[in-house]
Amino acid sequence: MMDKLIIGVDIGGTTIKMALIQESGEIVEKWVITTNTKSNGIHIIPDIAAAIKNKIRERSIDSSSILGIGVGAPGPVNMQTGILYTAVNIGWEKPVALREELQALTDLPVVIENDANVAALGEMWKGAGDGARDVICVTLGTGVGGGVIVNGDIAHGIKGAAGEIGHITAVPVNGYYCNCGKYGCLETVASATGVIRLATDELSRNAEPSVLREILSQQGRLTAKAIFEAAQKGDKVAVKVVDNLTFYLGLSLANLGSALNPEKIVIGGGVSHAGDTLLKPLRAKFKEYAFPTVAESTTIEVATLGNDAGVIGAAWLIKYKH
Repeated sequence: MMDKLIIGVDIGGTTIKMALIQESGEIVEKWVITTNTKSNGIHIIPDIAAAIKNKIRERSIDSSSILGIGVGAPGPVNMQTGILYTAVNIGWEKPVALREELQALTDLPVVIENDANVAALGEMWKGAGDGARDVICVTLGTGVGGGVIVNGDIAHGIKGAAGEIGHITAVPVNGYYCNCGKYGCLETVASATGVIRLATDELSRNAEPSVLREILSQQGRLTAKAIFEAAQKGDKVAVKVVDNLTFYLGLSLANLGSALNPEKIVIGGGVSHAGDTLLKPLRAKFKEYAFPTVAESTTIEVATLGNDAGVIGAAWLIKYKH
């Protein structure tokens, strides 16, 4: 008997990723539509519904073989009511009845969850988490996102804000301003933009010759990729920048680890592409600051699913939460 199908949806600020996924978690087909944020995002839910209906029609799928639609949305959600509180980056400034509206338009069951949480669930189920039931996922991209899985399920907290790892205070004194309104959040020093900020500051106070200075004068800007490549080649300024970054990140993860003792901490997002240049010093800092039992029993791995983590985690919601 053929697997039933699940539709996974991952709503992003620029694109909405979608996939037809087998019950076993294998992707059958994936596709992308543009996120239309005009008019406070009123077109987003109808666009998702239309794209799903088109795909069902195109592949002549009987709707009875579809278990439902799992959705990762960029903001805090209430899984019980199916309401997304806000998602300012896509124009939703007020609460949106995402589950109810999408169900009405598709006649299929819908489960919604925060996008960072679904990425964590995807990695737990089919990625670097490798089936571990206690996992912390951290996404180091433009910002820093996170999801905390305890005993095989996402920790939500009272208002859906559990796992906001990017907003742990990593620099308690003289920290950079964060978009959340606080100063010194982990996101300000461990995101791609944070790494660039650390490098710019290091160049202003460190007179040593550096390839980063040359890149900055020639191109007018630095990238996280260039900083890690320079560190890999032994550039002293770049090495110091990575040392600072892994200090903040390692200390934050060690404190989380000491509270939760996960089996795995999974690092994803663009910054994770630095591989061992990031992981080696990060693991050393984690070991230094974590409670000894945690330092021995928790491993730090790089995420393996890339952009598919969200849609796969969204499918997990339908399989296990519907």
